[in-house]
Amino acid sequence: MNILNEQTAQNLRLIRRKEVQAKTGFGASSIYAEMAKGNFPKPIQISERRVAWLESEIDLWISERIASRTSIEKMEG
Repeated sequence: MNILNEQTAQNLRLIRRKEVQAKTGFGASSIYAEMAKGNFPKPIQISERRVAWLESEIDLWISERIASRTSIEKMEG
C-alpha cells in the first residue's frame, strides 16, 4: 500500500462508541445529546444494528474544542 492510500485509510477508519467515549471523555448519553443538538459528529450505519463514527471527524471535533479553548485563553490573558 502506498503512502497516499495509507493516509486515506487512516482518515476513513471507523470507530465504535466505546472508542469515541474513550477519546472524548463523554458517556453514551452525552454523545447522543450533543448529536441531537448538532454539536457532535453523527455516526454511520454499518449494519442493521450497529453504527460507527469516522475517526477523522471525532479527531476534528476534539481539535476544534482545543482551538476554542486556546482562543478564549488568549482573549482573557
